[in-house]
Amino acid sequence: MGHGGNVINELVTDHREVEELFGKIEGLPPGDKNRKLYADQATIELVRHSVAEEAYLYPAVRQYVANGDAVADKELDDHSRAEQIMKDLEGHEADDPHFDRLIGKLMTEIRSHIADEEEHLFPMLRDAAPEGSLDDLGDKVRQAKKTAPTRPHPSAPDKPPANKLLAPGVGLVDRLRDAMTGRGKQD
Repeated sequence: MGHGGNVINELVTDHREVEELFGKIEGLPPGDKNRKLYADQATIELVRHSVAEEAYLYPAVRQYVANGDAVADKELDDHSRAEQIMKDLEGHEADDPHFDRLIGKLMTEIRSHIADEEEHLFPMLRDAAPEGSLDDLGDKVRQAKKTAPTRPHPSAPDKPPANKLLAPGVGLVDRLRDAMTGRGKQD
């Protein structure tokens, strides 16, 4: 991820990439080991995306959008539910009966969240944010995704400043673990 453009274009492109991974999972038969590979790849992208949204998008929503605190809090609740599902999914291989239930639950949760953001949140932010701020937010989101964690950490802070301070260190540890285990990489 890291596409260029304003924050909304950046995040919509992320959404399409995750949906593509979900499509690959759905296209494989239950128990196929590649379902776990694609689930890991989706989790990596979703966690990076969520951390960037929590650090920059939702504070902007609080600042610019009418009733922004309630809107941002609802989005954070969505993230919390999805992150717990991803954490539960981590411990299951594709041939585990719980895997299919959890990946189905994750896809439902994420698809609902994406639809809500794209149909409601993004248009509200586009209308309310000052000229140029969306481009600046896009740059900040791209930078945040470079150092963000790649694994779910449900108990980690999800609001600034704590999340901005802790995410790069946790992200480094996650990327080292991923490199050592080959997580998210095809054989």
